[in-house]
Amino acid sequence: MTTQDNYSLLRHNTFGIAAKTRRFVEYGSIEELQAFLRQRRDANDQTPLLHIGGGSNLLFLKDFDGTVLHSSIQDIEVTSEEDDEVRVRVGAGVVWDEWVELAVNKGWSGLENLSLIPGEVGASAVQNIGAYGVEAKDVITLVDTIDLQTGEPRRFSNAECQYAYRHSIFKTELRGRYAVTHVHFRLFRRFRPNLEYGGLRMALAKKGIQEETLTPALLRETIIGIRQDKLPDPKVLGNAGSFFTNPIVGRTVYERIAGEYPNVPHYEVDADHVKIPAGWMIEQCGWKGKALGRAGVYEKQALVLVNLGGACGRDIEELCHTVQADVRRRFGVDIVPEVNFI
Repeated sequence: MTTQDNYSLLRHNTFGIAAKTRRFVEYGSIEELQAFLRQRRDANDQTPLLHIGGGSNLLFLKDFDGTVLHSSIQDIEVTSEEDDEVRVRVGAGVVWDEWVELAVNKGWSGLENLSLIPGEVGASAVQNIGAYGVEAKDVITLVDTIDLQTGEPRRFSNAECQYAYRHSIFKTELRGRYAVTHVHFRLFRRFRPNLEYGGLRMALAKKGIQEETLTPALLRETIIGIRQDKLPDPKVLGNAGSFFTNPIVGRTVYERIAGEYPNVPHYEVDADHVKIPAGWMIEQCGWKGKALGRAGVYEKQALVLVNLGGACGRDIEELCHTVQADVRRRFGVDIVPEVNFI
């Protein structure tokens, strides 16, 4: 376990915000985390506690006046195997895309659509990350945690996590209560490609890849290419990927919008609800490629807000609120940040 005071969080958030924390603690095992929590209780430390992953979903508005915790638990263990099914327990501190790459190289399918999503494995279970028709909830079976108040372990089933679109119980009623230590995944040896989302089939066709010859590695390679083409590298241009969730609206709202914009892209959710891409709405409001001071909307994907250089968290926040107001004014729809404001 390492502890550092007055610590810069610059390399712990992909927006590149130069915030600091009073104390930074990184632990490498469950036992180290429990020891830290015992020390905290013994010292009657009441200062704020924030557990982070790779910082790819955080926006620091100011310095953090407390302790930031980070896991470096890196173990990966196969817990059971059958003819087709493999169950794997993965440490929360493993970089998400490195885990996806390992699984694909092992011949385990199920994660390939989630390639190149930034962040760490622990955060995947909190955020229910998703892309190209697949969400983390589709492959997660169990989530192992430590109660940050008592230091006691607790295991959550998939159902207990209350997963929904970019949602889990760890983001609502249990927000800040538990630290994820391991996530259990159910993967398969037999490839079951999910190609229903967006332009996946078109992208494969452009590469001359037939569905009959498609492999997890080829699908991963294709998805990485798509993401790199439309999303900025945070090492070059600070960002948190998709800044807003795509709003799910009532069918009457959708029909009103479609009456004015007949070609509005949309995804059927159920008989009464439709999902409309937030990026499309932002683009219709004229924000794509535009800036507000040192914060901007990415020129290739309007769903992404970027740090154009030297922006602070408040700059990004101001742009967020301005974009939200314009979308609300034009469409009568509220778009909600996927990013956590700290």
